[in-house]
Amino acid sequence: MARGGDARTAGARTVRAARAARAARTVPALLTAAALLATAACSGSGGKDGEGRESGDGGGKGVGTERMTVAMVTHAGEGDTFWDIVKSGAEQAAAKDNVEFLYSADKEGDEQAQLVQTAVDREVDGLIVTLAKPKALESVVKKAVRAGIPVVTINSGARHSEPLGALSHIGQDESVAGEAVGEELNREGREKALCVIHEQGNVSLEERCAGAAKTFDGSMDLLNVDGTNMPSTQSSVEAKLQADQDIDAVVALGAPFAAAAVKAKENAGSRAQIATFDLNASVVKALRAGDVRFAVDQQPYLQGYLAVDELWLHRTNANVLGGGEPVLTGPAVVTEKDVPRLEKYIERGTR
Repeated sequence: MARGGDARTAGARTVRAARAARAARTVPALLTAAALLATAACSGSGGKDGEGRESGDGGGKGVGTERMTVAMVTHAGEGDTFWDIVKSGAEQAAAKDNVEFLYSADKEGDEQAQLVQTAVDREVDGLIVTLAKPKALESVVKKAVRAGIPVVTINSGARHSEPLGALSHIGQDESVAGEAVGEELNREGREKALCVIHEQGNVSLEERCAGAAKTFDGSMDLLNVDGTNMPSTQSSVEAKLQADQDIDAVVALGAPFAAAAVKAKENAGSRAQIATFDLNASVVKALRAGDVRFAVDQQPYLQGYLAVDELWLHRTNANVLGGGEPVLTGPAVVTEKDVPRLEKYIERGTR
């Protein structure tokens, strides 16, 4: 969500400027999708309980169209609450569209590619995939396209989507999102920032840090951590803050890592402000308490919902969203002022 009036941020202005050139293509598509979202029925069941395991059937009987099967394969690491929200949106769209929804994930590129291959072998009617590690996915995604399976990419690897033959990409422009963070840090008067990359080799995370460094007037250090080991992540950030007391901002690249950064700051006796990408209940609580200064929301619920809906629309009405450009779901800078408006949606798992 964007902030209004005098509180509107430099980040929001950056986003509007970046979108202007493609508004004629993306806005009509988003308006259509928003109208569809307003008619959504109750969410179906299904999803993934653990890394690398599949589960399914998010479908219902919300429309009078033929049953279809859609598989979503992501690079989610175990315990990352961001993907629970993506799945929630996908499952609700599946319930509305009479779709059997299958979800699987693995943070390792080669393993994720194998899960995509499993979906291709199953001859699903549509495929949703993230491209955090595009080289590992390139061959199998092209294979899916050659097999006649429509592919929509979400969240990661926007620039790789079209060359691989995907219908469209749904997510935020990670470079623009990073630039918004850099400008927000400038507005806060920060001088030295630490950008914490919780998955080495993830192109989207690297683009976020690079974008932030581009617009930030101060200096920025990068820190690679093991995002699947939260105690190790916390201790790594803590050690960095203890070693360099000049760091006055920490940028976490995912909601679960914001809490680790807050604890690391407290233990290190640091004066650094904490900022993060993405929202969850913990981040909203931290925003309210002032422990997190701001968050960048890319609306993951929309990424899951619109991806399933696009595949259904493509099958039933030959629609394609975006007109050749990514369909943007963010970014938007969220602060403590936005918390009252968002809390009920956070509680139900849709923001």
